[in-house]
Amino acid sequence: MERYHYGQLRFWEMFPGLVIWGTFLLAIVLSFAKPLWVIIFIIVFDLLWLYRVIYFNLFVVIAWLKYRKTLKIDWQQKLEGLEGASTKFHLVFLPTYKESYEIIETTLTSLQQNSFPANRMMIVLGGEEGDREQFEVVAKRAQEQFGSVFKKMIITLHPKGLPGEMSGKGSNLNWMGHQTEIVLQKEFPEIKDEDMIVSAFDVDTIAHAQYFSYLTYLYCTIPDPTHSSFQPIALFSNNIWTASAPVRIGAFGTTFWLFGELARSERLWTFSSHSMPWKMLRDVGFWQKDIVSEDSRIFMQAFLHYHGDYRVTPMFLPVSMDAVTGTTYTESLVALYKQMRRWAWGVEHLPFLIDGFRRDKLIPWQKKFHYIFNHLEGMFTWATAPIIMFLLGWLPLWVAKGQTNAIIQAAPFTLEQLMRLAMIGIFLSASMSLTLLPRRPEHLRPHAWIMMLLQWALLPITFIAFGSLPAVDAQTRLMLGKYLGFNVTKKVASRK
Repeated sequence: MERYHYGQLRFWEMFPGLVIWGTFLLAIVLSFAKPLWVIIFIIVFDLLWLYRVIYFNLFVVIAWLKYRKTLKIDWQQKLEGLEGASTKFHLVFLPTYKESYEIIETTLTSLQQNSFPANRMMIVLGGEEGDREQFEVVAKRAQEQFGSVFKKMIITLHPKGLPGEMSGKGSNLNWMGHQTEIVLQKEFPEIKDEDMIVSAFDVDTIAHAQYFSYLTYLYCTIPDPTHSSFQPIALFSNNIWTASAPVRIGAFGTTFWLFGELARSERLWTFSSHSMPWKMLRDVGFWQKDIVSEDSRIFMQAFLHYHGDYRVTPMFLPVSMDAVTGTTYTESLVALYKQMRRWAWGVEHLPFLIDGFRRDKLIPWQKKFHYIFNHLEGMFTWATAPIIMFLLGWLPLWVAKGQTNAIIQAAPFTLEQLMRLAMIGIFLSASMSLTLLPRRPEHLRPHAWIMMLLQWALLPITFIAFGSLPAVDAQTRLMLGKYLGFNVTKKVASRK
């Protein structure tokens, strides 16, 4: 079936950017022309934001409590005697580009040590032709060290310059999927598609020790499991103790956002490292190979393929990855900005959704509206809310300074109080972040955890610099037709 590609639906590519820039322009113009109107709007906006903070944090706490409860369960034990569990196999896709063997070895070792039997796990290590020399070395070492540990280790090398592709993780995963399909049909024809569960991980992903047992339990107990993806909690904590403060706030902020989404599964899309049915992947033709945001796009591919009969099941166990890094503090901040911009490039899904929903007459219009509204509202809020609250919100107060209107006179005090109340969310995030930290490295002093609390004072700055600005950047690029390529997140060689 034909589908949307960049440039084919220019209005819907431009729409998000036009809305945010229209909002900024209108706010500036009205701040001078009708400052009272804007002041009233800002007060109402901040009231709604306070409500949203309280509402959001309620779901974060619910998800956090489920997470703490799930950690205490022996999921491998729960598989004993469970109908269908003994026939399930796991495929773990690890696309890689210029990664050191130390990172790959750490990930494979964690998979070997997982509670689920390694002889029912297959690993697919996928390199890029542009990194052929280094990849062949690390792949050979991985095969020698782990080839006999798992049921099968499949090595793939993604060719350069294939037609219709964008260089990046999505095109590599697409190649890995097709090559794995050939191997499975040839060597393991007895394994049914319905019995194979795929996990697409970043190469630095360390899954919780009970992850695959828990995933198997969910797959065997939820209704219609081949019509569901599975989203774990994403922790960017492998190197969190040595990351810079803005990077740590960005990492925890992403985790808390995902906590809130996991507690509202009707809003949930797949993100970063996650799992899905092999049958679904074959049905949709694997990952789309000409986009940046393949982790969330694969969910929408399935949603459209099954005419809306597809969902995401939340997993309340974590997978941990590296926070972005650089050789210098400045490089770390640049890497963080680029990572946030790449995630914000998820705005590219809007024209894809519009096109897919227009073609599909079987999906109820309520579902179509739900997904389009949530996507648009989320991207708009991401780009505009911090700038409106912390920058543009004070412009009309400056313009109207000296006026005797009671609302104008009371506005600074009102906004200050609303901001203080909203700080509740910051205190809650700071407290919860301590429970998500890995063990402190021995070379760091015991009082290092104090900085983990004090860093949250930087939130208003990081909220704009690494929240709004990357989102505005991404939506503006899409509006102008300057499509974003895939940026590889730099990984650290050591997490100690």
